[in-house]
This record gives sequence, C-alpha cells and structure tokens, in this order.
Amino acid sequence: MQQALRASEVTNCDDSLTHKILAETGKMIADIPLESTPPETGRLIYQKVSELTNIQDPYYEIKQKNINHVQQLYPKLKKIINESENQLLTAVRLAIAGNVIDLGVNREFDILQAIDDILIQDFAYNDFDKFSQAVANAQNILYLADNSAEAVFDKLLIEQMGKHLIFAVKEKPIINDATIKEAKQIGISEIADVISSGSDAPGTILDLCNEEFLEIFKNADLIISKGQGNFEGLSDVKAPIFFLLRAKCPVIAKELEVEVDSIILKSQE
Repeated sequence: MQQALRASEVTNCDDSLTHKILAETGKMIADIPLESTPPETGRLIYQKVSELTNIQDPYYEIKQKNINHVQQLYPKLKKIINESENQLLTAVRLAIAGNVIDLGVNREFDILQAIDDILIQDFAYNDFDKFSQAVANAQNILYLADNSAEAVFDKLLIEQMGKHLIFAVKEKPIINDATIKEAKQIGISEIADVISSGSDAPGTILDLCNEEFLEIFKNADLIISKGQGNFEGLSDVKAPIFFLLRAKCPVIAKELEVEVDSIILKSQE
C-alpha cells in the first residue's frame, strides 16, 4: 500500500485517482497468495498504477536525477578504489553502498553518507574470500542489476573484476530498476554484454524470465545478485550466487538474521 501511494504521488495524481489506485491495490492484496515473493507482488502493484495513470515510467525524472548525481561522483569513487589497500573489496563495498538508492523502500537517502558508512562498516555476512576466488576462476559470469543509478557503482565493480560478463536488466521500467536504456546511458554496454532478463518484476523471478536469460543463468559459474529484490526472488534457488545488498527493511533483516541496514556479501553455496 505504501508503494502504491508513493507511485501515485510521483505521478502527481489528484486525490480521486490516488484513492482509486489505493482501492484497487487493496482489492488485489486479497487475491495475492501468501507465498508470493515481494517482487511478484510489487509487479502487480506497479502494473495497476501504470494502467490507471497511463504512465509507463513514473519514476523516469527521478531516475535521471539520481543517475546524473552518481555519475558526477564516479571520479571520486574510482579514486577511492585505486587508493585502497584491497581494491576488489572496496569496489564490493561501494557496489553495496549504491544499493541504498531504492525508491521502492524509501525515497529519502543520502548516498554520500552511505558511502562513508559502508567503507568502514563490518559485514554481517562476509564471504569475500570465496567471492574473490570465484571471480578469479569464473568463465561465465552473470551480473543481476538492481536500481538504475546503482549501476554506476556496479560499473566500478565490473571494471575492478576485469572479467567480461553479462549484465542483466529488467525488460521494462519498474520503479527505478535498470533497463537496457539506462545501462547504455551509464556505459555498462561498453564493458559488458547487456541483456534483458525478460522480467518486469522488481526482482529476478525465474518463471517470468525469457529463454535466453534462463540459459545464461543455468550455465553461469558465478552469479552476482544485487539488491533486496533479487535476493527475494532467488534466496531459495540453488545456483552459484553471491548476494550483495543492504538489508533495508525488517523483513529481509529477519530472514537473514541480521540488523536493519546491515551489509551483506553472502554466498548461496
């Protein structure tokens, strides 16, 4: 209901349309199975908002503002990595810092503060040694994108990994998640093969993905999963996944048995 209300506010709906969106969302909730993951539920909510407002990308202007802001930080972030003792670890930390840009959870965030905090914060799960070894050994790497502006931080990590990989984004706009358009805008397509997963959910739901993605997913020997939505969709999937995220809500924190705002680098295997 909060996400439906926020999306309504972003589209500048009048009170009548906002009321209709919330009413329709309330009706949908009654029919959504309890076992549905948050991305599956979110997909239905944002489809309804788009249908009622006739706006397919309500967060477009906010996404562009965030992308422009983070791109201005890129030289500073690159310098932080280059001057660090463990450059791959620092790039991982920054990639997780970018995960704070989440309009589905909270429209208010301070990316500069997140960077400062996460550079010194202890990991609640720290499988970095396994991750570093997996990167060194991997031949087929799949990187699951999350939010649009966050992809600037992903670019830094990909550059530091020094491996050619496949960067998977959403099929079409959903909240502020990255699509092929934003990935190209940020320059990911210059260092990786950018594909659509085929999913329009705010997370990776394998049942919604296209055949090309599923084949790549099956054959990957390293899958890097960014953000809560991808974790929610893949937490029960057996695959060589490393989850990189910040636990931004109590539900995910409880699932992982960590405190809210903990930073996670967790191997699925």
